[in-house]
Amino acid sequence: MERWTATLWGILFRPKRRPGDVVAVLRRECDDNALIVARQRVVVPNVFVIDLLPDTHRKLTTHALPVEPHLVNQVRRHAAEQGYTFAGPVAVDLRPAHRETTERFRVRSRIAPIERRPRPTGFQERR
Repeated sequence: MERWTATLWGILFRPKRRPGDVVAVLRRECDDNALIVARQRVVVPNVFVIDLLPDTHRKLTTHALPVEPHLVNQVRRHAAEQGYTFAGPVAVDLRPAHRETTERFRVRSRIAPIERRPRPTGFQERR
């Protein structure tokens, strides 16, 4: 009986954020900020900044396995499933929150195109 009631209370009164919520928020950022460019082309944000509580940021950055590549792979996987494209390389940056906040994390995103470097002058293109 105790296990049943604990499960019921867990369903009814879930905590505000769970550890897997970061991936869900990244996916939602893609879905909510999708930009329809053409019939078969939907561009989504490719640069994500995650502001974390300072203690959480310290723990994650001192961990042996980096978290950012895992989050980048999750974003790429979601984009592939939905048929989204990116304007540039996908990047996730974990930063400590500057202000006192009660939230465990906050995600900001933007579409950042590939930076093209100008061709050096003095060189001619051969054909």
